Amino acid sequence: MGFRLESVAVSASGPRPSNQDSAFAAPWGAGVADGVGGGPAGDLASAAFVHRLVAGWHQSPDAEMLTERTLLANWDIAAHAHRDPRLAGMATTFTGLFVGYRNRLLLAHIGDSRAYSLRSGTMTRMTRDDSFVQALVDGGHVRAEDAMSHPHRNLITASMSGGPDDLPLVTWVDPLHDDRWLLCSDGLTDYVDDGAVSEVLSRDDREDAASELVDLALDAGASDNVTVVVADVIASGDSPPRKTPVFVGAAARRFTLDDPFRDVAV
Repeated sequence: MGFRLESVAVSASGPRPSNQDSAFAAPWGAGVADGVGGGPAGDLASAAFVHRLVAGWHQSPDAEMLTERTLLANWDIAAHAHRDPRLAGMATTFTGLFVGYRNRLLLAHIGDSRAYSLRSGTMTRMTRDDSFVQALVDGGHVRAEDAMSHPHRNLITASMSGGPDDLPLVTWVDPLHDDRWLLCSDGLTDYVDDGAVSEVLSRDDREDAASELVDLALDAGASDNVTVVVADVIASGDSPPRKTPVFVGAAARRFTLDDPFRDVAV
């Protein structure tokens, strides 16, 4: 029997005047993009990337197909900057989970947004940050438990920026029914430790879990946008899936025909 994803996405701007995070949720995939801070038009970068990536999606990809689609979405970022030089340098992270061929999942990742899996009560981090601080941790210069408070924790070393060398890491994952996944921007993981995240992620109701994770980050003093997607692996015959992707954050405000959009997608 095949499977699909049932997901809920929640995004909050927090104390910032605008939300530069984008996310989407669909039965065939889900993803989070975080416009890179310090550059121009991070909200445009994340929204443009997400919308181009999911536009017209109709098949289960293999790793090569998914990589090609991320590169096409990256070219959209380059096209915006080409049309308006003021946008040069805009970029976004991306972490996405997709239903692929032969009942497997594909995980795509670049930047410091993250993916975690929850299986049988155990949460496992499934991505490695492309960041300066992660390199310090890997080299033994910074303890992992100190990374959250490091003054340079937001300095990333890879992103989708419209450049010819931008390339996400795409890997296969073997799913089990009832697995749960968390995709999130660093607005969550910079302020809430993995133990607290795991406790909330284990709640039965995925919508409550997603909303509470965002609230935890805001209550912890998050100075960034906070976006989470909680996705459950469900047997495909259980119930009819929602076919149209739902967007939150910047992607709910840009490149959409329906207005207004809620900032919660089930």
